[in-house]
Amino acid sequence: MKGKKKKIITRQKALIMGAQMLSAVFNPLYLPIVGLMALFAFSYLTLLPLLYKLQVLILVYWFTVLMPMAIIRLYRHYQGWNLIELGHREKRAVPYVISIACYFLCTYLMEQLHIPHFMRSILVSALAIQIACALINSWWKISTHTAAIGGVAGALFAFGEIFMFNPVGWLSLTILVAGALGTSRMILRQHSLSQVLGGFAVGVVIAPCCILLLP
Repeated sequence: MKGKKKKIITRQKALIMGAQMLSAVFNPLYLPIVGLMALFAFSYLTLLPLLYKLQVLILVYWFTVLMPMAIIRLYRHYQGWNLIELGHREKRAVPYVISIACYFLCTYLMEQLHIPHFMRSILVSALAIQIACALINSWWKISTHTAAIGGVAGALFAFGEIFMFNPVGWLSLTILVAGALGTSRMILRQHSLSQVLGGFAVGVVIAPCCILLLP
């Protein structure tokens, strides 16, 4: 009986560890960099010089991943919060503001450097998703993880329309990842099913609207 109980506990620990790893790998802040890498790999932008693409990726990575993560970590340590406490709805406002400010600055710099519209549209989409999640979070906690992966799905649809390719295969993979990611957030008790689905809906609606409708 003790051996069976021990196996159950071991499986539960492995499940939680797997959920934590999945949440870390698909951090919402990675959305713009993943979108740009996909754009460079599957569109005519592959023809751009490698050095130029690397410079754009470094710029975006600095302002959308390194900078917000560093500032949010400093803020969390200053407040004495752990990661679980930072996930509480009432404590997420400042991290949202930090991320939005970094994304806005990156978008502004890209515009000043005359970086092509298709690249900037990914940043604009990610920024719009962040703002929507921040506004919704003021009264209802929503999953930014599934909002980000929903944004990837929406962007795939939009770029499929623009570049005339069939995105069904990549969309299927993205939806599978979204399901696993949403499940991991519920396993970690960070979100309910409605919050996970709500986040995905926000991303999948906002991303294609920004890419297809904005000039």
